[in-house]
Amino acid sequence: MNWITNYMRPRINSIFSRREMPENLWTKCDECGSMLFHREMSQNLNVCTNCGHHMNIAPRARFEALFDGGTFTEVAVPAPKPDPLHFRDQKRYPDRLKAAQKSTGEKEAMLVATGEIGRTPIVAAAQDFSFMAGSMGMYVGNAIIAAAEQAVKLKRPLILFSAAGGARMQEGILSLMQMPRTTVAIQMLKEAGLPYIVVLTHPTTGGVTASYAMLGDVQIAEPNALICFAGPRVIEQTIREKLPEGFQRAEYLLDHGMLDRVTPRPQMREELITITRMLLGLPPVIAGDLPAPTLEEAEPQGAEATAKRAADAKAAPAPEATTKK
Repeated sequence: MNWITNYMRPRINSIFSRREMPENLWTKCDECGSMLFHREMSQNLNVCTNCGHHMNIAPRARFEALFDGGTFTEVAVPAPKPDPLHFRDQKRYPDRLKAAQKSTGEKEAMLVATGEIGRTPIVAAAQDFSFMAGSMGMYVGNAIIAAAEQAVKLKRPLILFSAAGGARMQEGILSLMQMPRTTVAIQMLKEAGLPYIVVLTHPTTGGVTASYAMLGDVQIAEPNALICFAGPRVIEQTIREKLPEGFQRAEYLLDHGMLDRVTPRPQMREELITITRMLLGLPPVIAGDLPAPTLEEAEPQGAEATAKRAADAKAAPAPEATTKK
């Protein structure tokens, strides 16, 4: 061993060797083109810190930011028959499903979970636009029915986050049948007197807006979300007229009475806590002194029961912590 091997060789290797860098450290904003550090993006819930543009967020990440302590329990969804039509375009339908499952790490395009927000028990469902454009197939229909049944069973409100490109063409008429199925499931909630809140995210289009996405007791949207049945380009080509600026965007629909609120994603949790407790007849959340309602308190039963629930909410014991799966 000499100075050549001890000093010169490591120095030469450090000069000529290339250090591998992860490719997912930075994300480019689709709206303003700013380069955003991945950790900064994650902390801001995939909202651009420069222009406020809302990018897609996975349902699991959304739930971690929504539920108290980021803890929730997934609800099992019955699996439908795979590839019922034996559909094939450029790829076989099972191959497309496997590719989407590998890229997203999820089983299908919707995740259903139970947990608490502001110590208020709820059931939540969220679509994943990254999974085949969040298309509505038989699994999504089964997921919404499972969420509604769980909400009725536990006497909890249902909060749904929609993000879809429409019905899933690989399932043909079976995907369109999910529109009446999910409508019946939402009616179960209304008959049970339970709140149903919809948060429309970008984009929510097609048969989703013709069924469960527009049936909420309260309709909230994220800023600049595209919400429509047929897209603006299709409408322009059909009527051969130029559409108004911002047509079918969340702010336009709010001005024309189709939405109740447009709320940025970082403020969505507090907004949902306030609205949910208001619909349940519970007192507002006080910082540092959050009440802990029990499951029985989530069922509205008239003015006297509402007043009793409000009085008992402060004395109710804290529910057991849910487990995250």
